[in-house]
Amino acid sequence: MTTKWNLDPTHSEITFKVRHMMISNVKGNFTEFDVQLEAEDDTFTNTKTKTVIQTNSISTYNADRDNHLKSADFFNVEANPTITFESSALSNEVTGNLTINGITKPVTLDVDFNGIKIDPYGNTRAGFSFEGKINRKEFGLTWNAALEAGGVMISEDVKLAGELQFVKQQ
Repeated sequence: MTTKWNLDPTHSEITFKVRHMMISNVKGNFTEFDVQLEAEDDTFTNTKTKTVIQTNSISTYNADRDNHLKSADFFNVEANPTITFESSALSNEVTGNLTINGITKPVTLDVDFNGIKIDPYGNTRAGFSFEGKINRKEFGLTWNAALEAGGVMISEDVKLAGELQFVKQQ
């Protein structure tokens, strides 16, 4: 029998970081997402996950940049309203299918299981951290600009990270 775990969005985040102009990093996050876990037991060894991220919720704390990221140059949020990640196994890493812009590729992320605790209200909670890296061009995120002094405006590699807290369904 499997147990369902519901995401606690107020204690969770999905972030990204990308090199800008080859000299610094721009950070951002997605503010609207849901992750569902189904696990055979509290060790999470046989776990299915499904993540759905609303692309329109991208935030880099700069409205002009966010609007550009939402455009057809990048996420084309009107045609691709979600990013999804689905996996069927979880350990110190998770491999699953990531879909961005309608392109699906296998991706492996490093995972830390941070433990299980009972909150003051009697709910069982579990926490996970993850990180990894993808090549944005593999998902059709190809816009870029050459720099006069050499190099490009935006690196191909995007670092992903997250903190996820779940509540066990009663």
